[in-house]
Amino acid sequence: MERIFISRVIHASPDAVWAVLRDFNGMPEWHPAIADSTIEDGRAADAVGCVRSFHLADGAHLREQLTELSDANRRMRYIILDSPMPVTGYDASIEVLPITEDGGSLVVWTAEFEVPATEAEAMVETVSDGVFRAGLAAIAARLE
Repeated sequence: MERIFISRVIHASPDAVWAVLRDFNGMPEWHPAIADSTIEDGRAADAVGCVRSFHLADGAHLREQLTELSDANRRMRYIILDSPMPVTGYDASIEVLPITEDGGSLVVWTAEFEVPATEAEAMVETVSDGVFRAGLAAIAARLE
């Protein structure tokens, strides 16, 4: 099992950061790798169990399901249902924590997944850099 843990300090209030991240259908507005996204079956983007169907900038199609959304804890979890990536059991979370010293935020994005050993290094790099770090950098650029 591969585990990824990426965090970043963002110089914006936790509420401001969470307002952007909690929109399960909002990634095309801030993440450079996401071209478009829709929530299937007309469900609300904050309904646990909803499925987002989206395309990456390279045209790849993915489907992810929201499994947890807590405004009180500023935390969400989601799983991948369909993906061209060679991963199984992909379970990720995003959490926004307050930095009490200056009013900023610490955003923690984690994932666990199975991947064939021959693909592990490339997949860890893709998720760590192309998804998590790129996304957190885009959030920081938007809010700081």
